[in-house]
Amino acid sequence: DPQVLLALWLLATVEGVGSARRPDRLCGEHDAYRWLCGGVPINYHMLSDFRVAHQGALDELLTQIVASLMAAGAVTLEQVAQDGMRVRTGAGASSFRRKERLEKCLLEARAQVARLVKEREHPDPLVSQRERRARERVAREREERVEEALGYLPQVQGAKERQQQTYAIDKRAKVTAPRASTTDPQARVMKMPDGGFRPAYNVELATDGAEGVIVGVAVTQQGTDAGQALPMEEQVVRRTGQQPGAYLMDGGFATREDITALEERGITVYAPVWLPRSKPEEERFQPRYGDSPQVVRWRQRMATEEAKAVYKKRGAIAEWTNAQVRQHGVSRFTVRGLLKVTTVMLLVAVAHNLMRWITLIR
Repeated sequence: DPQVLLALWLLATVEGVGSARRPDRLCGEHDAYRWLCGGVPINYHMLSDFRVAHQGALDELLTQIVASLMAAGAVTLEQVAQDGMRVRTGAGASSFRRKERLEKCLLEARAQVARLVKEREHPDPLVSQRERRARERVAREREERVEEALGYLPQVQGAKERQQQTYAIDKRAKVTAPRASTTDPQARVMKMPDGGFRPAYNVELATDGAEGVIVGVAVTQQGTDAGQALPMEEQVVRRTGQQPGAYLMDGGFATREDITALEERGITVYAPVWLPRSKPEEERFQPRYGDSPQVVRWRQRMATEEAKAVYKKRGAIAEWTNAQVRQHGVSRFTVRGLLKVTTVMLLVAVAHNLMRWITLIR
């Protein structure tokens, strides 16, 4: 029954369990999990497949929960805060390889698949049929991941070139050869909060300021938050049917294009105004070349004490949500690929909102 599997995953998510093998073990040891199963046998393959196979259903469930909380007055959309957090993947840094090495790995993977298929004619009596099938499945999956990694190299190359055009001081500097992971081809090396660089995904969350309810979830391969505010606001509108009154975000989101688009929709943007070190402090809130009228109004607004007081609430809203999500096991993804990671985050958002609902009822 999907309700049983969903209940098991919700309980596991609330308790910070991220691997399917642990709920499988708990279903035979823990009374709460045994009660939910009702005597029905459960295995980790079933749990793992169920969690990542129903993204559309989980997205719709999140929308229904948000709608119910809106009807109860727990979601007002008067203030919505967005923040991104980098979450480590299961891929290791050594799994990232350049094109020449990936092509060699692909030849080795294909040879391994062919060898295992040939062994069917003369199977080893000491190896069971189940183990042979598992070996063949692992070999085929590795071949598919290496092929996928090779296919992502042009995308990685384009991202590196765009990054150099935006941030590089010396435009003549050569762009290093792109690399992709043979473990998780869609993962990207990102700068983490501790200053190190590791394979990760960028998780974007939009939180309503009234009661800390998550109203938007997205996962990207982009290591920065620039350009992520507008797509998230559009998702919030699709999910709730109305636009936020105020949008709170940190400086990484504050691009001229997104600020202009949000202000044109009647949304008041609160974000810090960054100033280059070469400029005096007096010029921080003054209009600059290329500013649209909406950006000029945003700069003038952020110069007021009232706007600064509103922006200070962003940390209590967005950062608090990030901390709660971390407690639900979002410290390292055990699944591969953007689609599966997004599905896991939708499940986490559903669990978080249900816990907020229970707290409000109490």
